[in-house]
Amino acid sequence: MLANELRIFVATWNVAGRSPVGSLAVDLDEWLNIKESADIYVLGFQEIVPLKAKNVIGGEDMTEATNWNLLIGQILNDKCACRWTSPMTDPITSDQDYNYLNDATGGTSASSVEEDVNSHCGRYTLMASKKMVGVFISVWINTAFFKRYTISSVKVSAVACGIMGYLGNKGSISVSLSIEGTSFCFIVAHLASGEKKGDEGRRNHQVSEIFKRTTFTRHFRDECIPRPLTILGHDQIFWFGDLNYRLFLENDLARELIKKHDWTALQEFDQLRQELGDGGVFQGWKEGNIEFAPTYKYSKYNSNRYSGTHPNRAGEKQRTPAWCDRILWYGKEVKQHSYFRSESKFSDHRPVSALFSTHIDVIKSNDAKVVPLQQDVPTTLPSEHIVQEKDNAEASSTLKSLIAKEMEMSPSNRKNHRRKTWL
Repeated sequence: MLANELRIFVATWNVAGRSPVGSLAVDLDEWLNIKESADIYVLGFQEIVPLKAKNVIGGEDMTEATNWNLLIGQILNDKCACRWTSPMTDPITSDQDYNYLNDATGGTSASSVEEDVNSHCGRYTLMASKKMVGVFISVWINTAFFKRYTISSVKVSAVACGIMGYLGNKGSISVSLSIEGTSFCFIVAHLASGEKKGDEGRRNHQVSEIFKRTTFTRHFRDECIPRPLTILGHDQIFWFGDLNYRLFLENDLARELIKKHDWTALQEFDQLRQELGDGGVFQGWKEGNIEFAPTYKYSKYNSNRYSGTHPNRAGEKQRTPAWCDRILWYGKEVKQHSYFRSESKFSDHRPVSALFSTHIDVIKSNDAKVVPLQQDVPTTLPSEHIVQEKDNAEASSTLKSLIAKEMEMSPSNRKNHRRKTWL
């Protein structure tokens, strides 16, 4: 096998239930750090819809996910003169290298892809995308990859661990894929909120549940080259999101250290760092050094002021600032080149990004062909959309059964259970 370098951009943003608007283009351009282009962009969001009861227990509405994907696609691809492509209706077939949407459907042909590759056009294609209530993941890959490498077994797994431990106001979405002989897993998560002592235990439990309940189906075509069935079965793993770990520090002391930009001192009180050190969660995982201000909670939209700066201001929540938004990784030969926050005031969270490089093992074969993507990935779309979700009916049925189960509980049990599990 040969080893080739791969550059991966991973980012997370809690957008506080706000819909994407055109004015976000400048913010996204800074967040995606286009000047240092990567081979793969993996973007994770939390709260792309408000976490209201109707959104948690109702069927999935893909409107916001579609709008975010449209905006991301425009930002990633506007830097080159070529038209950018939406996801492929028949992404890769066994008897040809490419099979994109043709010109009549608003996509691109194989010949135009060839031209883009030869002219080094940095066009990106949406390879996987899924929404679960407010949690959302969007994975984009440089089109040139379809000429150079075999990309196979793209699969998605969602785990809901919010209300009652099974509803989707909190949880994760994982994307598994293989590039040549190296497997990758990307996990976006939104964990339990709360800054009281002991709340970190709920977050640790949800991490454990996500590890335990995330599975990737094996198809008959995987028998020749076995693919990972669990998160830890992958070669390279990236976990990111609003993990909600807080600071074990008085509010006033935390703010004093922030004013001094003393990130080293502040990190000594960070829950996630303490849990990593004690082995309470993510044993053996890594995180880059944090050299930026806490990302949560800002007082309101379009504000640079942390919530609670003016204690007497009516309606303002008192929150100790914290690094809620994090990016971790696990695996050999992963190098982090940058770890930073962006300064968009769109949400009460600041977006966080990291740029990595790693290596892929290239399988040399005289008759190597690109393996078809699995059909459990949302790759088919109508011309007016960029992504199509296919599991709405099943998800709705599952939620209804959970609600029915809850109604069977006695009133006292239901009250106690809700007190523990509403996040």
